Amino acid sequence: MRAPDYNRRVVVTGLGVISSVGNNVDTAWSNLLNGVSGIGTITRFDPAPYDAKLGGEVKDFVASEWMDAKAARRSESSLHFGVAAAKQSLADSGFEITDENRTEVGVVFGSGAGGQTLMIDNFATLHEKGPDRVAPTFIANALVDSCSGMIAIETGAIGHNISIVSACATGTHNVAEAAEAIRRGDCIAILSGSTEAPLIEVAHAGFANMRGLGMPRPGEDPETVTRPFDLTRNGFVLGEGAAGLFLEDLDHARARGAHIYAEVVGYGSAADGWDMIQPIEGGTGSARAMKMALDRRGVPADEVDLINPHGTSTPLGDKRETEAIWTVFGDRAARERHSLIISGTKSMTGHMMGGAGAFEAFATVKAVAEQVAPPTINYRDSDPDCDLWVVPEAVPMPIRYALSNNIGLGGHNGAVIFKRYDGD
Repeated sequence: MRAPDYNRRVVVTGLGVISSVGNNVDTAWSNLLNGVSGIGTITRFDPAPYDAKLGGEVKDFVASEWMDAKAARRSESSLHFGVAAAKQSLADSGFEITDENRTEVGVVFGSGAGGQTLMIDNFATLHEKGPDRVAPTFIANALVDSCSGMIAIETGAIGHNISIVSACATGTHNVAEAAEAIRRGDCIAILSGSTEAPLIEVAHAGFANMRGLGMPRPGEDPETVTRPFDLTRNGFVLGEGAAGLFLEDLDHARARGAHIYAEVVGYGSAADGWDMIQPIEGGTGSARAMKMALDRRGVPADEVDLINPHGTSTPLGDKRETEAIWTVFGDRAARERHSLIISGTKSMTGHMMGGAGAFEAFATVKAVAEQVAPPTINYRDSDPDCDLWVVPEAVPMPIRYALSNNIGLGGHNGAVIFKRYDGD
């Protein structure tokens, strides 16, 4: 453990993705740039009883290709996705975990809900076959922190290891808290990110009864179902998957000649303290999180070029987030100014719940590294209540600072800022 240094610089040197738009970085990024939707009819369960029948499912994924086959059989897809994304990010970083450095490499990897499928399956077994048939391994594999524990087992990273839970802001908090742990001196590098597999029927039914799930525009393709900030938006669809970001002390990354995608320069976290479902009036909690992220290391608000928003496509949620963005950035946010672009990638993946923040951090990092903003597909009709520069096509543009914003049920707000790395 090193002494804390809150001016210590932290960078992203590895990325990994499992998602409805691709199970590796290159595929997922290409599909995001080309506006390829991962939304389709749900196959995880029979959606016939529901008006909303769409979701963002991971396809062609084999857990045993990423982890011990026996361990995979005892666990479930949320854990599998997370392990795969984390291992991809480690491989991409080129960092070698050894007996000498493994105590200095940590894991900060979360999930909003953990192993719900295991709980449901074993509850059914209990009542159908009796208590003696409940799997003795299910509890250890169904916990919210099970994925972070398995990542340590699979990679050998045995330093600082925690799993932060903040509903739909989980990924944002895990990535940003990982950077702070490196500044604090806990580790020289951390496997960060989040995962979720919410496409289970009871969750779908709950969100349907909450009236949160959306429908496509009448007569249009299913892929139009999620359209953040559009006048006709009427709700979200659930998506599944994970993303991993390998974070590293800049001096260490430089010393080993690592490829650096971006620098982590801002982090804010704040609560609404208002309602378990609805965001607070004016989006004041989200605004405080974004302002904190700017102030933490002095990022000028007028130099932020892109926001990857929470942008779930719900009528009230998008309005409140717009209000928060205007509170922090003023009329720079206005559509006609063409100054602050909104890149809503949930339009292609659906809402990955606890996995959303990490996936959107990945998309934001790639936007900074490649100097191009992914589109918000399906955006067509501007809403006066959401006066933002939202574009339906990819936009090549100079991006110095980009912010990823997420808002979780229970009033959890998180924001993380990435900066272009120019070798300075």
